[in-house]
Amino acid sequence: MSLVISLVDSVDEEEVVALYSANDWSSAKKPTQLVAALRNSHSLVTARDGGVLVGLGNAISDGHLVVYFPHMLVHPLHQGKGVGRLMMESLLSRYKDFHQMMLVADGRAVEFYRRMGFERAGQTEPMWIYGGNDH
Repeated sequence: MSLVISLVDSVDEEEVVALYSANDWSSAKKPTQLVAALRNSHSLVTARDGGVLVGLGNAISDGHLVVYFPHMLVHPLHQGKGVGRLMMESLLSRYKDFHQMMLVADGRAVEFYRRMGFERAGQTEPMWIYGGNDH
């Protein structure tokens, strides 16, 4: 594997939709909005193997105190190989001095994020208004 992790400014719609579809993420059905959202992120990190997009993560932030990590996904054929860990380490390094780093995790992702140093936020209760069906 010739893996390259990079902070980038933009991504190609076709390859993003392919990655999100491979992971059954409902946002793949809204490609225009998805790509616009990713391009307007505070930070966007990609993982490429031989030039092919195999992972992507992003951050939304006020740029000073708080950062939220809404998307972190790795193509199913590349999961369990450390790709997500490397991308998350890249984002955590960028925001290491921030007061608060947040995300929402479910399923197998919970244990992944625990290994990355995240913990449940006190007695908080996750809440949302959500237009998808992939959770």
